[in-house]
Amino acid sequence: MPLETAYPSLDQKVAALNARYRHHSATAVLERALHDPEVGNLALVSSFGAESVVLLHLVSVIAPGTPVIFIDTQMLFTETLDYQRELADKLNLTDVRTIRADRRDIALEDPDGTLNAADTDACCHLRKVVPLERALKGFDGWITGRKRFQAGTRAALDFFENEEDKRLKVNPLAHWGREDLEDYIVNNRLPRHPLVAKGYPSIGCAPCTSPVKEGEDPRAGRWRGSEKQECGIHFINGRIVRGPVPLTDQKEDAA
Repeated sequence: MPLETAYPSLDQKVAALNARYRHHSATAVLERALHDPEVGNLALVSSFGAESVVLLHLVSVIAPGTPVIFIDTQMLFTETLDYQRELADKLNLTDVRTIRADRRDIALEDPDGTLNAADTDACCHLRKVVPLERALKGFDGWITGRKRFQAGTRAALDFFENEEDKRLKVNPLAHWGREDLEDYIVNNRLPRHPLVAKGYPSIGCAPCTSPVKEGEDPRAGRWRGSEKQECGIHFINGRIVRGPVPLTDQKEDAA
């Protein structure tokens, strides 16, 4: 049965996939998603941030030719750019695609590079959302490294999501805890992002990321001083998440 007619809607397809893989491990979900014809053609989107090495390593073992999309906002830490090159080489990732905002869009909307100070949502849209949407054309879905423990907005995260009726989103590590990530990194002797040792457990663009103090939420250093929690490439119920999600929304997102 052709992929597009297998299910009446993407919601039903997502529900079926979540039911099928509900009791599988992260590795099994990732491996089978990459080879399940009902899932379709996938790309991994990676920030090459603090925890990215786990999913990148899993992909390198299971299917090293998987397209890996790296969004260079041109405002990243130098350490992130260096780390991206290091991991791509060390893990033998053969199809890393670095994407950036169109120069004409930058010249029109952020010619002096200060948009982030005036409107972080607009900056993320320009430098992340638009380039990623362009890069994902032709894919049936994309793989993310999001996990339930990372924020209240992700507490109901499942393995498969419907992204605005456009494509699938696959979250193999949804149920992993921080200790699982740590054990995996140690056991596989994987290199860490150099900024982790300097107090950055979650790493985004340099102007909008600050160190986190002991006892703070790991994502407290992202857009510090604002209610913003996501960059805009992730949605709940079709809208960008900027603040706490009502319980009703979390229940709907988990359905």
